[in-house]
Amino acid sequence: MKDQKELTREHNIKNILAAAEVVFANFGFKGATTEQIAKQAGLPKANLHYYFKTKSLLYRELLEGILDEWMEEAEAFDDYEEPKIALTHYIQAKMQFSRMRPDASKIWANEVIQGAGVVSEFLETTLKSWLENRVTVINGWISHGKMSPLDAHALMYMIWSITQHYADFERQLAILNNGKSFSDEEYQQKTDQVVQLILRAVGLADK
Repeated sequence: MKDQKELTREHNIKNILAAAEVVFANFGFKGATTEQIAKQAGLPKANLHYYFKTKSLLYRELLEGILDEWMEEAEAFDDYEEPKIALTHYIQAKMQFSRMRPDASKIWANEVIQGAGVVSEFLETTLKSWLENRVTVINGWISHGKMSPLDAHALMYMIWSITQHYADFERQLAILNNGKSFSDEEYQQKTDQVVQLILRAVGLADK
């Protein structure tokens, strides 16, 4: 059983990371300050630096957490052998992440746009390996006649771009939706539409 000190530590770190997610999403790495993050977390700046000595260490810790969650989300692709079920669950998981963690998606997008200085190793190793394994699975489905022939890489890029659009362009979507964010019902409708669009594109909508 964890003692009170350990519980307090975990709570404070979780609080700081949540605050950092908001601040980095709004101001980027260069524009964000630890003072802003401490204020967002409701903690003295000294408390923040007790857990994270520098802004860079905090940023890296946040990105690693986002990456871990993305890889967990990606497991939805691996839990099912049939392409229609696997793709449906993966797309739904991606859409849900965009719904619940839009700031995390924006931080990731900004990091890559700025040259992926922190996550380049992950992109070159873990993500590339995961992608190539999924491409192999998709090509296997195609060779067995389970879905239409296509460029498997392009399919994955399309899924990423569509699902992450709902996070990265959240404000634009709200403006176009008469100034209101999507309700849970509206977002579910959008999710269902994205699933059906992609399934139709690969010849799986009616299978």
